[in-house]
Amino acid sequence: MTDYANRQNWDLDAWPEMYGKLKELQVMIFLAPPGPELNFMLFTVASLTSGCRHCQAHGGYGLHSFGVPTEKIQALWSFESSDAFDDRERAALRFAVAASSAPNAVTPEHHADLRAHFSDEEARAILGVVSLAGFMNRYNDSLRTVTDTESTEWAAEHLGPLGWDIGPHVGASHEQRSGPPGR
Repeated sequence: MTDYANRQNWDLDAWPEMYGKLKELQVMIFLAPPGPELNFMLFTVASLTSGCRHCQAHGGYGLHSFGVPTEKIQALWSFESSDAFDDRERAALRFAVAASSAPNAVTPEHHADLRAHFSDEEARAILGVVSLAGFMNRYNDSLRTVTDTESTEWAAEHLGPLGWDIGPHVGASHEQRSGPPGR
């Protein structure tokens, strides 16, 4: 097993210039049309596709913090067949899955589906969310970033029944922090 004892030297707090710019980018992207709720759903589905449990926990907890019902957050695991989503949301979520896949699985049909429901500005923002998720997923999974206890506890209770677990993001006791980054 790999020793991640020195990972705190790589985390975002250890590179304040990057973390500051990343926070600016996150705010710009998550608040862009089509809006925070759908953008956080896209981030969560992109993280599901890539397998980053750290970002799945933060995405789900972020949606919860925005007041999205737990049932709708849980339905992201089966958005294609869930009545919780309309055709517009499904088009964006399908794009997020395809764009988050490796290799990339976006087809002309995904673009046509997006254009049927979203403006060019919204479609660019959707791609921005998925791209940001890709960066965050790779960074946090490669580093095995320790997920905060608040997000972990929420995800274990509400996403655990869907198969979520903390995986490699548990960390040692001295690495724990109570809330998500930025708090």
